Amino acid sequence: MNQLDALKQFTTVVADTGDFNQLAAYAPQDATTNPSLILKAVQKPDYAHLLAEAVARYGAQGLDETMNRLLVRFGCEILKHIPGRVSTEVDARLSFDTEATVTRARRIIDLYQGEGVHVDRVLIKIASTWEGIQAAARLERDGIHTNLTLLFSFAQAVACGQAKVQLISPFVGRIYDWHKKQVGTQWDEAAMAEANDPGVLSVKAIYNFYKKYGVATEVMGASFRNVGQITALAGCDLLTISPELLSQLAASTAPLHRQLDADSAKAMHIDYVQYDEAAFRFALNQDAMATEKLAEGIRAFVVDTIKLEALMK
Repeated sequence: MNQLDALKQFTTVVADTGDFNQLAAYAPQDATTNPSLILKAVQKPDYAHLLAEAVARYGAQGLDETMNRLLVRFGCEILKHIPGRVSTEVDARLSFDTEATVTRARRIIDLYQGEGVHVDRVLIKIASTWEGIQAAARLERDGIHTNLTLLFSFAQAVACGQAKVQLISPFVGRIYDWHKKQVGTQWDEAAMAEANDPGVLSVKAIYNFYKKYGVATEVMGASFRNVGQITALAGCDLLTISPELLSQLAASTAPLHRQLDADSAKAMHIDYVQYDEAAFRFALNQDAMATEKLAEGIRAFVVDTIKLEALMK
């Protein structure tokens, strides 16, 4: 048995791609997209026609509507190749606007339903700002499920659990990147790998807290830099993995064992915490890594969204 098949025994495997033609090879349950992945896809010959069709049909209705239509088209194509859910991202420029995020999310869901896609097969991706988390809480109450992304801190995860969001995406690789950059030339790759990886440790802490206190929100590790980060999180609810790393897992027959376990988490001593807005903002402010990576992630998604809009023009 290869590592990918072994991983699927413990964890729901999700493909992190806009390239839906790659999905059949790895048989993931779900798939996630973001503006960067869609931008990458539409610049390939296989997908350029999807952008052209969206512009031709909906360009007169404005950039926002054309973008929504393009994202939903990709989502619908992806859903043909997977049995589960696709995550579709709200414009990152709305990350600090609760009302606008709710409005955009509802529009995306309306478009999916217009294509015959059931609401339960879509997760609306929203940045894990305070405003984004509040938008997600409202959408969840309305039966629209959410995936809170750009999540780097325990405080963000706790607030998402309080909001009863469907799923969170803690970014393992970007946490790793930040710590490696801070340490610089003194970074010991071997000592900080796998179970000692700061991104892995962050996800484990969130997973254990959720399972200890019966938080129903699903934990989906994301943004991996290497296979070791993935295997160290075997047993996490879900893991969203790039095609390149899925290929490496499928090519390896090295042993893979469960690392996270809900029953074990319930027996741990973990203090209960909760956050109101002021406490959340203070906790996030005190976490330099999470503050920097959240801001940087939003900026990066905005840049790629603007590039997509430029292609539409």
